[in-house]
Amino acid sequence: MSSASQNYRLSDDLLGPVLAILDAYRDPYLALGLVSAGCIRTLDLDGKCLRLGLIYPYPCLTQHHDTVIALTKQLTLLDAIDEVECEIDFKLAQISAIPSVEPLPNVKQVIAIASGKGGVGKSTTAVNLALALAGEGAQVGILDADIYGPSIPLMLGVSEFKPESPDGKMMTAAKAHGIAAQSIGFMLGQEEAAVWRGPMVAGALTQLINETLWPELDYLIIDMPPGTGDIQLTLSQKVPVTGAIIVTTPQDIALADAKKGINMFQKVNIPVLGIVENMSFHICSECGHKEHPFGSHGGSKMAERYHVPLLGGIAT
Repeated sequence: MSSASQNYRLSDDLLGPVLAILDAYRDPYLALGLVSAGCIRTLDLDGKCLRLGLIYPYPCLTQHHDTVIALTKQLTLLDAIDEVECEIDFKLAQISAIPSVEPLPNVKQVIAIASGKGGVGKSTTAVNLALALAGEGAQVGILDADIYGPSIPLMLGVSEFKPESPDGKMMTAAKAHGIAAQSIGFMLGQEEAAVWRGPMVAGALTQLINETLWPELDYLIIDMPPGTGDIQLTLSQKVPVTGAIIVTTPQDIALADAKKGINMFQKVNIPVLGIVENMSFHICSECGHKEHPFGSHGGSKMAERYHVPLLGGIAT
């Protein structure tokens, strides 16, 4: 507490009660009080108005309103405080699971979205995650690493975008819905196939990552191709990946392939951040009945087996 206390401009008799209230408020994701989690940046009292500055280690824009309301309710019970002005920000650490690889310029964290097979909704999950993080206030980019079947341009509605190269070396990224995007699909015709061997595909991936003029990004989401081949190995050796998310469906075949994906990332020491079970259930639009047409509990059982979180199930 001493290192942060230089920004605490409160009298000693008020500081203790204020910090106690702040630490009693437990962050739902950090599972810690705000003081214990190191989220208190500034405390200052102007008359009977407490100016509170919070800084989180993750983007949480949609939590701001509820957090301010809950803290204000408790802090204004103190006689010395009638009003609370709260500023909330976040600061993301630069984290890589591969220390031998240099960090990407302008990118703090790289998250790979992977699966063992195609058709499980990996690209959809990648786009939704990117948009959700942007909605929480983060600066986000998405890279379509599925060289043979790029789908991100279509999903983001920017299929007509063509990268430019201001200096003849680096190329621009597309911008859509508040996120930056890059894909081999921007360089191929909509019906043109990339008929390339493995080394060419791996080279294309590194070029897309390293030769794109990414803006300042908190997260770069990489939509991986299915399988455990050249692109996955290139990613684990040449890209400063923070962690991977595995996408599966409840079907036995998809689960079997997803397990291979988990094993691959574990072998190359890239943390698996969790599992997303797509096509998890269906809710009837007529009666509201919930059913599981492809089976149930497959994702949760796999998460339990590999000791990773089940991040959620998505309706079909």
